Amino acid sequence: MSTSAHRTSAPLDLEALDAITDAVESGAGLPEVVRAAARTLEASLAVSDRAGHVLAVAARSSSDEASLLADGSGVEVVELRVSDAPVGMLRLRARGELDRPLLRLVATLISSEVERVRAPSRASAEAAEIFLRALIAREIEGGAAVAEGAAELGASLDDGASVIVVRAHAHVAAGEGRRARLLSLVDRAACGVVADSLSALTPPRELPGDDVVVLAPSGDDAAAARVAEAIRGELLSGLTGHTVTIGRSRPCGDPAELHRAAAEALLAVNVAEGDDEHPVLAFEQTGAYRLLLSAMADNPDELQRFYAETVEPLVAYDEQYETDLVLTVETFLEADGNVAGTAQRLFTHRHTVRYRLERVRDLCGHDVGSSDGREKLSLGLKAMRVLGIPRRGGPAAEPGLSAGRVSKPR
Repeated sequence: MSTSAHRTSAPLDLEALDAITDAVESGAGLPEVVRAAARTLEASLAVSDRAGHVLAVAARSSSDEASLLADGSGVEVVELRVSDAPVGMLRLRARGELDRPLLRLVATLISSEVERVRAPSRASAEAAEIFLRALIAREIEGGAAVAEGAAELGASLDDGASVIVVRAHAHVAAGEGRRARLLSLVDRAACGVVADSLSALTPPRELPGDDVVVLAPSGDDAAAARVAEAIRGELLSGLTGHTVTIGRSRPCGDPAELHRAAAEALLAVNVAEGDDEHPVLAFEQTGAYRLLLSAMADNPDELQRFYAETVEPLVAYDEQYETDLVLTVETFLEADGNVAGTAQRLFTHRHTVRYRLERVRDLCGHDVGSSDGREKLSLGLKAMRVLGIPRRGGPAAEPGLSAGRVSKPR
């Protein structure tokens, strides 16, 4: 026996290897395949899908299982792939020296079984994604066609439906399975409240964050609210290192108008991003922002132009110099144009506030000292929120400032 044997003290267990192939060929299921693999490798094993859900475990005890799933001491993680596409992860803790070629063979067999097991749910998820994206883009004509498409996916729209948009921002490094895990957690939470809910990831955004759109087939606004809260709870516990904001539409009784409900939910989540006190926001709670819904849905380019003419220069300046001009304008408007009140809310000197407001006028041409300037900047800030553009910036570091005060002229 060469030194590359499975274990230096025992010959390769060919019968156990046969047991793996027999389990795969007979369709005994992934748990039996993993148990056979554990005997072959003389190791504890745990298999999860791309979203991080545990599919099967073969461990010696509950404590061994817990340590395995927590990547404890001695645990090795192997990526499972089929045709270079990742399908999951294999965690193992060997009780001796592993034969690497044997491990690759076993991992290949387990990968094929994971792919077989997950294929139907993946196909269903892809179908839901195609349907929901087409619905939002108004590519499905007529309420009957919308209702039929939903019914084919197991969702009845007879009693109406609400649309929910979930946005997650990652603040930690995450693997390529992050978006899949986000979708899985959202879908599980939504279906736990309204069983025939449909969920799908939207295409990757140019702006920060990932969006999941949820169709909750219920005409009950309270049920949609429960879905939103359940999703937030699931993500806060299962997706660490992320911030989550959620917007939901009003219930929609006509399937032909669901694209409008989707616009409402998107508006709500965009507004919620700038409101730390309301991470879950209903369309009806968006106040004056509702007046901009038509502009967002029917003429987003015009809304973008208005933002560019008002607030965008301030956002760019904040990003370049790590300043707080946008926050200062927001706070100044909330304080009814009172400089002292603005300084108190920002915990800075009123001279600093005046300096920043002068920079605002220089950069965008709008003077907060005039009612017209305040009105345009207020609408520009609303346009920024409606468009989903996050406020950027950091500690005040404008040129000419020192310790929060304006430098004295020489």
